[in-house]
Amino acid sequence: MRNYQDPIYKEWRKKVYARDKHCCRWPGCNKRRGLQAHHIMKWSDYPGLRYEVGNGITLCKQHHKMVTGNEDGYASSFLRILANDRLQ
Repeated sequence: MRNYQDPIYKEWRKKVYARDKHCCRWPGCNKRRGLQAHHIMKWSDYPGLRYEVGNGITLCKQHHKMVTGNEDGYASSFLRILANDRLQ
């Protein structure tokens, strides 16, 4: 179970937000409030990726709630979004 007060987790979340310019990365959404750091590859299934910034993406609360429980269905889209950032 994730400890949201864990300093390592908090630092990971901070780096994800900074990389994403504190903005929801869902296509067409530019919300800057109610942000949550989402693990692209599930926290429980990929313990080796838990603190990799490349395994995180910033989503607003609404979009995070929408993908929760269906992470596998969105993983490739989120990884593509991040890959496109690196190409620009």
